[in-house]
Amino acid sequence: MTYTIGIIGGTGKEGKGLAYRWAKAGHRVLIGSRSEEKALAAAADLAALLPSEARVQGLGNLAAVQQCDIAVLTVPFAAHAETLLGLKEALQGKLLIDVAVPLNPPKVTRVSMPPEGSAAQQAQSILGEGVQVVAAFQNISYEHLLKDEQVACDVLVCGTGKDARQTVINLARDAGLTAWDAGVIENAVVVEGLTSVLIGLNIQHKVGSAGIKITGISE
Repeated sequence: MTYTIGIIGGTGKEGKGLAYRWAKAGHRVLIGSRSEEKALAAAADLAALLPSEARVQGLGNLAAVQQCDIAVLTVPFAAHAETLLGLKEALQGKLLIDVAVPLNPPKVTRVSMPPEGSAAQQAQSILGEGVQVVAAFQNISYEHLLKDEQVACDVLVCGTGKDARQTVINLARDAGLTAWDAGVIENAVVVEGLTSVLIGLNIQHKVGSAGIKITGISE
């Protein structure tokens, strides 16, 4: 099944990486940004890397959300709540994949969660029950996504509803990634927190893409 996927803050590295993978898989991808000019430029950059039949378009964040089937939030955590409040009405009735991690610069190797418990829970609190929020892709390095290579890092998917989680797992597979149902949205605190651990490992070992792999289960 193909979707129209709107990526809020899609001009950033993670957003562009996911957009590339999904557009290549046949989905229609809308690159959203506060600046439509930046969104158009990012879409043009991606189009140059993709087959001619790929569908990528640059829009403002609101227009991207209004036109999409599934929204993906890839903004820095500092803009997380403000962005969601501005798009709350347009997101009603949709599935939101929240990729945000509550990092607290400069102490990015220390887990720092918001009062709600996690970024995903903050999103659910802001948006209400009319939006299905699923946390995913926090631990995937963008460095892999824009390259045609196998990504040796699994995706843990947490969120409100098994069907919603399965939809995100399927989208991860479309992007060439291995994904696992990690349960309810409350579990996102673990998945998001792992990002700080992985950043610390990157720094210690002077690498750029430490990741996680689930073992002991047949795919």
